[in-house]
Amino acid sequence: MTFEYDLKSSVRTIRDYPKPGILFRDITTLLGDARAFRQAVDELVQPWAGNKIDKVAGIEARGFILGGAVAHQISAGFVPIRKRGKLPHTTVRIAYSLEYGLDEMEMHADAILPGERVILVDDLIATGGTAEGAVKLIRQIGATVVAACFIIDLPDLGGAAKLRAMDVPVRTLMAFDGH
Repeated sequence: MTFEYDLKSSVRTIRDYPKPGILFRDITTLLGDARAFRQAVDELVQPWAGNKIDKVAGIEARGFILGGAVAHQISAGFVPIRKRGKLPHTTVRIAYSLEYGLDEMEMHADAILPGERVILVDDLIATGGTAEGAVKLIRQIGATVVAACFIIDLPDLGGAAKLRAMDVPVRTLMAFDGH
């Protein structure tokens, strides 16, 4: 994949965060660079430009930033998918797997309607537990997940492959080895 601007160089790597041995891929540097941010949003939506997309669902928290920009770009509504207990109205909820145990995410019950076409957005896909949970949550409503889009893929952890196995097309802009 060729970009007019080297997006990968705009991502900062922080060693040993949040724990020793982890290389944290920090997209705040990409978001703070106007050219990189715009290109990332354009590249995320490019395969679906011109298609009917009703909603963009963003996973807390960096998925809110990207998802809002993507929704604006394709003239779709935006839906936040949040951790349990953060939304004020009636919600639908699903449990999903974390590295050590389970957590729950939710969205407003009326945020996505049955039959709507949705793109899921987050900054990074690693093991895929959160994204898999979000796909199941959207499908539970009766909507179609058209694609899942991420700036970064950590392919060694298998998350993108897990989503593809669920028949969800996955769009990533760059990959980093390791975890």
